Amino acid sequence: MFFFDKKEPPIIISVGGSLIVPNGGVDTKFLSQLNYFIRSQILKGKRFMLISGGGKIARHYQDAGKQVIGNINNEDLDWLGIHATRFNAHLLRTIFQDVSHPRIITNYDKKIFYWKEPIAIGAGWKPGWSTDYDAVILARDYKANLIINLSNVDGIYDKDPKKFKNAKIIEKITWEEVEKIIGNKWTPGLNAPFDPVATPLAKKLGLTVIVASGHDFNNLEKIIEGKTFRGTVITPFRIDSSYYDRDYYMGKKGGHKISKVDSFFGEIFHNLVSFYRAFIYKITLNPKTALELGCGLGTTIKYLRFFGVDAKGIDFSKTAYNLAKENIKPYIILADATNLPFKNNQFDLVYSHDLLEKMDYEKIQKTIKESIRVSKKYIVHKIFTKENIWYKIFHKKDFSDVSFFYKKYWEKIFFEFKDKALILKRKIMLPSFIETKFVLKKK
Repeated sequence: MFFFDKKEPPIIISVGGSLIVPNGGVDTKFLSQLNYFIRSQILKGKRFMLISGGGKIARHYQDAGKQVIGNINNEDLDWLGIHATRFNAHLLRTIFQDVSHPRIITNYDKKIFYWKEPIAIGAGWKPGWSTDYDAVILARDYKANLIINLSNVDGIYDKDPKKFKNAKIIEKITWEEVEKIIGNKWTPGLNAPFDPVATPLAKKLGLTVIVASGHDFNNLEKIIEGKTFRGTVITPFRIDSSYYDRDYYMGKKGGHKISKVDSFFGEIFHNLVSFYRAFIYKITLNPKTALELGCGLGTTIKYLRFFGVDAKGIDFSKTAYNLAKENIKPYIILADATNLPFKNNQFDLVYSHDLLEKMDYEKIQKTIKESIRVSKKYIVHKIFTKENIWYKIFHKKDFSDVSFFYKKYWEKIFFEFKDKALILKRKIMLPSFIETKFVLKKK
């Protein structure tokens, strides 16, 4: 009997053939490590789709055919590669036979009718399509937001690391930038970080792909758990705390579908939300001083001050500061939430709205720790989680939400701070399909 959260999409891992058959011979050490790792993750309730590549064995067969008969058309070369991926996939299926779906996926026009096992295994499909493309199809059909592409390199570099010692890994890159690197032509046996057939579809679907080493399973665990890892993240467009721009704060990147900040009705909507939040803080916690982390345009600060609270805010973005109203700017400081420029126990209330989900695991921990440090009474973190159904209905996909998880993920993180603060359940709180809010009281 398997126990996993059916609401959670599967984790899609493209297992490069260079890992399975690096030189045409099977790497049993790697497969043993993969076997142990995947099974340990299954015990934690995870579910996987593993797509196998062809590796050197595919190229050996392709080269052998060329040596015997000379030129071979691309279709036949592709079929040799496809059958190599299927041979490798059957090896994975044999290793995971007790926990995987009995059928290897080779036709991506058809979804698995009744998938109850924690693992499903896929292989190559048809000429002209790579296993990268197959992985994107699975992400589309099974609602996965992330593909982990494992190979014998630990990411995408600015130049060939085998030739240049000063080559640097590219930590974040957009699909447009990847297209410039790999071009738009598919050839059988192409060796690229992500192939030119899969790239346009991944870009269209707004997927995130992480390219990382398949030999570092500690790093792979960090990826799955949302912690800081080594590798390259490919995203639809560049948007994080160091790249927030005017379009993001005006609602044009990840903004509301029903309204935008730069529209008349959008401004009314956001003002009403900020007024409501300030009012709730006033009547439930009654702080004399308050600090907002990631305050953006500072609208909630304005209403808290209207209610007589000495409220301030910090934000990383100069763009947000420049867009703020002139009467609010004196109360906003440009600073990093992971290193607050305030004394211990300085504010009655420290809060954030939809900030933590925009950080990776290590920054989340630092920010929570800092929020506890500078607070003398209450800490509130309102976070977008997958339980917030309205978010999917009325909100565009926000690619800065790098930690968009279920409430259980956040409960686990906050539990780590139980010695410093207590999580409180307060009466005045909206239901979870609207918002997820964690209210803590400092010990």
